[in-house]
Amino acid sequence: MKIEILYPELCNLNGDMGNIRYLKKCVPEIEILETTINEKPKFIDQGDISLVYMGTSTEKSQEIIIEKLKPYTEQIKQKIDNNQLFLFLGNSLEILGKYIENEDGSKIEALGIFDIYAKRNMLNRHNSFFLGTYEDIEILGFRGQFTMLYGNNENNYFAKAEMGIGINEQTKLEGIHKNNFLATYIIGPILILNPYFTLKLLKMMGVENPKLAFEKEVIEAYNIRLKKFKELQSKN
Repeated sequence: MKIEILYPELCNLNGDMGNIRYLKKCVPEIEILETTINEKPKFIDQGDISLVYMGTSTEKSQEIIIEKLKPYTEQIKQKIDNNQLFLFLGNSLEILGKYIENEDGSKIEALGIFDIYAKRNMLNRHNSFFLGTYEDIEILGFRGQFTMLYGNNENNYFAKAEMGIGINEQTKLEGIHKNNFLATYIIGPILILNPYFTLKLLKMMGVENPKLAFEKEVIEAYNIRLKKFKELQSKN
């Protein structure tokens, strides 16, 4: 069983590697493959990657990553269509949209895999709590971003917000979920904060009867945080 981390030297702004370290604790036999910025992504040619993972990067790094991935746009589309499992966190989803628009109206053309686009506002950082549902699982976490995403994700959203925002402040529909491609702005690290989602992800990776590392502690922490988030929600 293999996890490929795309560009860990660039995509680790929000402690994103903590998610992978936790998965390794849950399943010690998982092999972690790190693909650096000048390497071809391994999942393009290999069919044995259980999870392709990308975390949050700076805006400048986003532009570098877009140029590195553009030659593989069609292969990435095919992998999504063929149910390769992906987990993209933070602003990494923007790389797969149509473009990223700067404050001056200039645009960085992205891969165009999803019919969405991002707008940057580097003088207005959005920070918020998030509580919502992914399928039958309550998801919680945090948001911290300079960009908002636009486009219709009504038929392929990742989670519906109960507290907080979706891909922008005008919607409650957060992220993208198409086949086995999962992407969300929610940070945390999300897998440590959400044990039931982590169990679901491990099953999607092909782990039979997955067991959580520090199960008692992470579930207890999740329940405490969930209660606090719901108290906050009731006050708004």
